[in-house]
Amino acid sequence: MNPVEKGHKPINGIKIYYEIYGSGKPLVLIHGGGGSILFDYKEVISRLENKFQLIGIDLQNHGMSEHRDIPETFEQDAHDVAALLKELNIKKASFLGFSNGGSTVIQIAHLYPEMIDRLIVASAFYKKDGMMDGFFEGMTDVTFESMPEPLKINFLNLNPDFSALENMFDKDGKRMQTFEDWSEDILRSIKAPTLFISGDKDIIKPEHVVEMWRLVEGSQMMILPATHGSYMMADFGGNLDEKLIDFTVNEVEKFLNK
Repeated sequence: MNPVEKGHKPINGIKIYYEIYGSGKPLVLIHGGGGSILFDYKEVISRLENKFQLIGIDLQNHGMSEHRDIPETFEQDAHDVAALLKELNIKKASFLGFSNGGSTVIQIAHLYPEMIDRLIVASAFYKKDGMMDGFFEGMTDVTFESMPEPLKINFLNLNPDFSALENMFDKDGKRMQTFEDWSEDILRSIKAPTLFISGDKDIIKPEHVVEMWRLVEGSQMMILPATHGSYMMADFGGNLDEKLIDFTVNEVEKFLNK
């Protein structure tokens, strides 16, 4: 993968890392918990870099961005993304957020509606009961050993500081442990064209995706035969469903070009 631009920008007290691929209409890519730009979006970037300007961002504590000693929140991530785009002179863009990144782009649409052209929310939630049964109960005593090995390997390849990896795990875990349901008004406030994507065997219940779809007026929804993210990236076993990813990205492209 060869970005046309990459680097760090000083954002809200830390250095945030970004990469830009291709040219054209801007699409901002926001990764999930424990992820990074290419861990989550390698397949998407390879399929879209000749069609859009793709801006990938490593969020606080993740990838090649610096960490903070304050709790992670989706709102803080939204502020960081908005500030970085301002530094890059991007006033308006479409956004694709996966998993925690999906919750982050919901907050961007709520807090910075003027920045949103089109919004794609992939495998995200806004209420605890939207996650599969037992998810939040399991977060109460989650241990570092339970973190998927591919996420650990990816982080250390980008940032060989083991204490930074532990910090990321701790901050991600505490964000889930302290999460409180959002008001439905946050979803209702979204006026940009919105597409919700999820898998039928995802960690988010299909019913929750339907609930969000009903709250965002005029939005679209696509539930695919897939696990968490396997419709757009490799699973933790390294398996790729190329045809499914082709289908997902093709639908994303059609949505963005409407």
